[in-house]
Amino acid sequence: MKVALVNPPWSFEGSVYLGCREPHLPLELGYAKALLERAGHEAALLDAHARGVDLAALRAEVAALRPDMTAIATAPSYLSWRCPPPELRVPMATAAALRGHGGLLVAVGPHGSSTPRAALRKLGVDVVILGECEEILVRLAGAPESRFWQIPSIAYRRNGVDHVQGGPHAVSPRALPALRWDDATIARHLHHHNRFDAVPEGPGAELEASRGCASRGASRAREGLHDRFRRRPLEAVLDELDGLLAQGVRYVYFIDERFLPDRHLLEALCARDVVFGVQLRIDGWSREMLDLLGRAGCVSIEAGVEGPSRAAGGAPARRCSASAEELTALLVHARRSVPFVQADLRRASGDDGDGDPDAMDALEAWRQRLLGLGVWANEPAPAFPYPGSPAYAARWGAPDDGAWERAHAHYIAEHRKLGDLQDSQPLPLAELEHGAR
Repeated sequence: MKVALVNPPWSFEGSVYLGCREPHLPLELGYAKALLERAGHEAALLDAHARGVDLAALRAEVAALRPDMTAIATAPSYLSWRCPPPELRVPMATAAALRGHGGLLVAVGPHGSSTPRAALRKLGVDVVILGECEEILVRLAGAPESRFWQIPSIAYRRNGVDHVQGGPHAVSPRALPALRWDDATIARHLHHHNRFDAVPEGPGAELEASRGCASRGASRAREGLHDRFRRRPLEAVLDELDGLLAQGVRYVYFIDERFLPDRHLLEALCARDVVFGVQLRIDGWSREMLDLLGRAGCVSIEAGVEGPSRAAGGAPARRCSASAEELTALLVHARRSVPFVQADLRRASGDDGDGDPDAMDALEAWRQRLLGLGVWANEPAPAFPYPGSPAYAARWGAPDDGAWERAHAHYIAEHRKLGDLQDSQPLPLAELEHGAR
């Protein structure tokens, strides 16, 4: 079977999306390609975002390929599955452009994972995959519609009836091979994600050493997968890394939901000529392991820190035993060996509107103190209550077909300022998606 794996030509005008808007390696599509080819299928990865290809050119490429099945991502990369653009404008337009040219249309991403019926309806695709897509795409390849009922973690419409089978799929980490990217893909990937210590020289790349997280975030779109931490085999991670270094990659960003202390991995990185960035919870790191992290080549730490809440009396609203003083001390200690350390400040998940004035004043005072100590701290953006996340469930319960519209309308109505990374007022979700099909 011939399969096209499509990363759409993303645009973010009017979106509340606060993630990085530069192209990143679409790891989930790369894994899917490797697993499909291992199963005997022919697979082509078409990254319109990275190549600057518009919908007309993408449609022409897919039409020339004549695939039997086309998978369309609903988030720019697996890095952004946890906080994707809420709107489906770009995937909807992509599905419309490829209909009739791409064979069986399949949507993969966080939207179908939390609200499969709504994604199926909006996108007009044949199948939506719930959860991590790589292994499910292999099962779909070549399967007749009459056998779809045997495939878990999918939603599809048959005879006018929507069928949703099972919950979000979680991939076994041993199923994810060491990825290989073609030289042209690496050569054009000049972005060094979350790196601010130096001007980028040479290509950058993204890599993951693990999936999942041992503790749940209050506002994440991948909550169905967060509670089961899964580490990739070290040999696969190092094999993939060595392949990237051989292609001239000068910087690697680990996209792990939470980069945990791993002495074996860090010692292996010490032996390689590479610099890298990570995102982590710094209260899970000792000073000794932070020193090893710096010696291994880490030049960028993004440490998520939730702000003071009403209930916490001005203390960080973190489900951890560390106080604000302890967190500050760890951040400052990390800064001794890592050139850029960011306290990624987030408003407490229980705060509506612009937050409690006393709590916000306390957070601003803490932010200014961190800046004075050499730790960069952003103006905190309010957390988006992604459908399926604890923040959404606490307010509205289980997500239904209108979950994204409900969360989006609440978010833009309650928050007048979305932090220092938002440069324009977001548009309503219905306006963003209107006409995309």
